[in-house]
Amino acid sequence: MSDDETRFVSPDDVESLVFDWGVLKWLNTPEVTGSERFSAGVVRLEPGKGHERHDHPESDEILYVLDGEGEQTVGEETRDIEAGEVVFVPRGVPHSTVNTGWKTLSLLAVYAPPGPEDELREMPECTVVPPGELPTRDAGGDGT
Repeated sequence: MSDDETRFVSPDDVESLVFDWGVLKWLNTPEVTGSERFSAGVVRLEPGKGHERHDHPESDEILYVLDGEGEQTVGEETRDIEAGEVVFVPRGVPHSTVNTGWKTLSLLAVYAPPGPEDELREMPECTVVPPGELPTRDAGGDGT
């Protein structure tokens, strides 16, 4: 999907990025909707899983917790997070997220400007699952 007029996007319309810790679906990117100022997607981290500390040198990030609970580190501060909370990560600040609950931790992630979602897609541990296919670790390979 790469129509500049796209206004409504379903999860089945976009590819899934599968990692050993969870799945991402970027529902708003320049390629999907034509948006040039921000990207947005859903991140799902499996129980006990998380991603390594990293930063985005050129983009601010907002994380809105949709469901579940976890531990979020931003810079040197670590806090427990749960549904309904927002985390702001300024560009260049190291951060990480870990699911500390028994169910999937679901987040809405927003980057401004867009760009980090492309970097995630290119990581060697990422398996890209085509739109409409179930985003399981073995759907497009083993994720390694």
